[in-house]
Amino acid sequence: MKGILLAGGTGSRLYPMTKTVSKQLLPVYDKPMVYYPLSTLLSLGISKVLIVTTPKDKDSFQALLGDGSSLGCSFSYAVQPKPNGLAEAFLIGADFIGTDSVALILGDNLFYGSAIQKQSPSAGFTGGLIFGTHVQNPERYGIVELDAEGNVKSIEEKPKTPKSNLAIPGLYFFDHTVVEKAKQVKPSARDELEITDIHNAYWKEDSLRVAILEQGTAWLDTGTVQSLSKAHVFVEAIQSRQGVLVGSPELAAYKEGFIDLPQLKALALNYKDAEYGKYLKRWIDEQ
Repeated sequence: MKGILLAGGTGSRLYPMTKTVSKQLLPVYDKPMVYYPLSTLLSLGISKVLIVTTPKDKDSFQALLGDGSSLGCSFSYAVQPKPNGLAEAFLIGADFIGTDSVALILGDNLFYGSAIQKQSPSAGFTGGLIFGTHVQNPERYGIVELDAEGNVKSIEEKPKTPKSNLAIPGLYFFDHTVVEKAKQVKPSARDELEITDIHNAYWKEDSLRVAILEQGTAWLDTGTVQSLSKAHVFVEAIQSRQGVLVGSPELAAYKEGFIDLPQLKALALNYKDAEYGKYLKRWIDEQ
């Protein structure tokens, strides 16, 4: 399975912070926001990742993340000239996907908890899988409505009158036919290629599965000032109280066997003067 990390958009809801820098490069406690979704992909055993960003931010992401070789991975880059919708990521990444299945994660989404690995599909799966989680403000999200048996009844993007409070977080899994499906998507009233249309295409084929995020799994969308602040507090609390390093690509790469312990130690030295490096060293010393 391959991974696409979508880190585009203008970040206008976070202005003026994002007038000159991508929101996915803003700090969430002790590390850039993009580290969290990247770590999620690596923790799923995905070592080939395409980072899709804006033309002006591409160089910054490359300078931060490199080609992935130090993590035993392969990172490549592509640009989305304008925020034309999430589904466009599959058109931009068509050659990258090829005949493989793909996981798409949004660059401003933070997931925490080991259950996400257990609930995610294996590399050879067919169809599509999305997650669902209960929220208090469903009009802000893509919403899925399920029947009593857990089957999809409807999927809507940011509905004014939601039929449920089951939001679809920004982590999606599809087989390679997602590229052809994306080619059939027409711009919405918002003039965007909506990810909801991809979901509906799989649903019409009776090949879309919904997994409810298990209790103990945290999902934070950091696209607003309030949610960004909450994410900062959340990560700080987990790390300071439990001593658990959240959102570390180096640690995720090690746990998945992409790098060995000596390589992890060498990477940790790059941050020896930073709080992030101290957490890494403490974890290494405990092994």
